Amino acid sequence: MMGLFSQAGSHIRRARGTSVDDRAPEDTEPDDTSVLDEDEGSVITSLISQLRVGMDLSKVTFPTFVLEPRSMLERITDFMSHPDLVFGSEKCNDPEERFIRVLQYYLAGWHIKPKGVKKPYNPVLGEFFRCRYDYSNGTQGFYVAEQVSHHPPISAFIYISPINRVCIIGELRPKSKFLGNSVSTTMEGENRIMLLGSPEDGEYVITMPNMYARGILFGKMVLELGDTCTAKNEKHGLFCDLEFKTKGFFSGTYNAIAGRVRRRNADIGEVSGRWSHTMEFKSAKNGSKRVLFDAIKDGQNIAPKFVVPEDEQEPYESRRLWQKLTQAINAKDMEAATEAKSAVEDAQRELRRKREESGEQYVPRFFEVRDGRWQPRLCIPNDPEEATDAVQNWIWPSTGQ
Repeated sequence: MMGLFSQAGSHIRRARGTSVDDRAPEDTEPDDTSVLDEDEGSVITSLISQLRVGMDLSKVTFPTFVLEPRSMLERITDFMSHPDLVFGSEKCNDPEERFIRVLQYYLAGWHIKPKGVKKPYNPVLGEFFRCRYDYSNGTQGFYVAEQVSHHPPISAFIYISPINRVCIIGELRPKSKFLGNSVSTTMEGENRIMLLGSPEDGEYVITMPNMYARGILFGKMVLELGDTCTAKNEKHGLFCDLEFKTKGFFSGTYNAIAGRVRRRNADIGEVSGRWSHTMEFKSAKNGSKRVLFDAIKDGQNIAPKFVVPEDEQEPYESRRLWQKLTQAINAKDMEAATEAKSAVEDAQRELRRKREESGEQYVPRFFEVRDGRWQPRLCIPNDPEEATDAVQNWIWPSTGQ
């Protein structure tokens, strides 16, 4: 997707006579970099002058021109864009094949990203985003995400398609730091995938790689995914360590991944390729290869989502909450965007002050902590039809969208 989360920054104009090469880094796509005009560059320069290496960026306010016009809660839906990759997995008799199918779903979410390097809105406490998917086979999927904590920031979410026997529950806890010429975002949290038709599998648990926005002080800005994440299914002893490789200064390839899939101590195969292009799995048994996902060929086949119009949404639904900010960004009116963003944030600070004065504890609407994890406040029936009705009535209690 992006990645799921990309931090702010871009090319800063140089004084005449400097020798810094401001060409886009080799191997990057044209849409992977951004160039600011002089006014925007001066704002970034002023912002950076306030930063210190190692500083936590959770309290730093970035200028509105680096924002992607949607909330992080909506951006998470990028991982639900290719559901066909995991639908029907319970029909595979081989647990190793089911594990590979889950890997496909996960890897297919990273190629979706805005033009340039943008940062989604930081959700405010109590904000939520909900949507419905209508699939070509007549089935449906449902999604709701909620900002359940402000300090530290935690986004909890659930996607479920009862008829297609898939449920994904997760939480994200991003932590960003300024590193000098780059910004790092540590993506703590996990995705927990359940194949409802194969309850004997238990959960497939997948963590996230870290994000790096490079080139903030010199050179052009580029987003990279880096470090290692893990996918595991403990019931069957299946594991995959996925390395998202950052490009070296003199060698390497942007957006490269490599992974080793194993069942307990036995190798099953290897994952390789580029998350922005094509990813493959090579079997350790017979050396055969198969494409896991081809972002160039199939990346446009994104499952459309239905979202209630803003004027019919509740005040804390993402698109309505940030409506004025989104309109201003799309109109390239940065002054209006700054005012709209400040209005939402100021209202949040006032609500927080009132809660502190009264001693009131905020209680999330859709999620609660059980066994140390954020879980939906819903008991999902086993019957697919009953589950569909229950989920709709839970997410949209008044209308049952």
